[in-house]
Amino acid sequence: MKLSAVIITFNEEATIERCINSLKPIADEIVVVDSFSTDRTRELASALGARVTERAFTGFTDQKNFAAAQATHDCVLSLDADEYLSPALTASIQQTKEQWPADGYTFNRLNHYGGKPIKTCGWYPDSKIRLWDRRKGQWEGGLVHEVVVMQPGAKVNHLAGDLMHVYFQNAGQLLKKVQQYSDIYAQEHAHKKSISAGMIFLKTFWAFFKSYIIRRGFTDGYEGLVISVSNANGVLYKYAKLLEANRQRKKAEK
Repeated sequence: MKLSAVIITFNEEATIERCINSLKPIADEIVVVDSFSTDRTRELASALGARVTERAFTGFTDQKNFAAAQATHDCVLSLDADEYLSPALTASIQQTKEQWPADGYTFNRLNHYGGKPIKTCGWYPDSKIRLWDRRKGQWEGGLVHEVVVMQPGAKVNHLAGDLMHVYFQNAGQLLKKVQQYSDIYAQEHAHKKSISAGMIFLKTFWAFFKSYIIRRGFTDGYEGLVISVSNANGVLYKYAKLLEANRQRKKAEK
């Protein structure tokens, strides 16, 4: 079975080589859809043999569906530039290419913080469909939290091995994500959902307790604490911004 690997990028020169090199043992082609990077992303990808297409970013769901549509082969493996295949996952995909017993495949994603793999705080197993027959499924979702959704009746198997994700290097990157995602959440849900200050407090407290205690973030020391606080901050700010957006709407209607 021929396999196309697809990646969407924007200023990914620090990680794109590692991502592409991990794909070479299993991909029959590598397609990069770049959102007009201002660094060396396109040059590095091209030098490694990837076919690079430029397209303005239109949201993660739309951009990833566009990338899958550029593939020559119907069997598609989609990665972000800050991800790469572990040796065990590479072996699983190689075996799957020889048989292809299902329409889509999930595998676990192992997220890292500061170079440390984190299996607590709800960060693992983080199982996702990233390998599938594009005739049987596509990316769906809002501006963020996009997922591959398979058609009814499609068969999905799970593959051994981890997809390595090394985006978060420091607390600043966690904070940046909190701000970005909370802005988008408030934008998407303003006028659709209501929230109170009391509910914000309860949801924020529960998010920290669940991450740090129930999901054993305390066992990961400093990293577990920072991630748990970040998870709680994400809840706090997305609902705070939603509440403020709804208040602004009500004022404008008066």
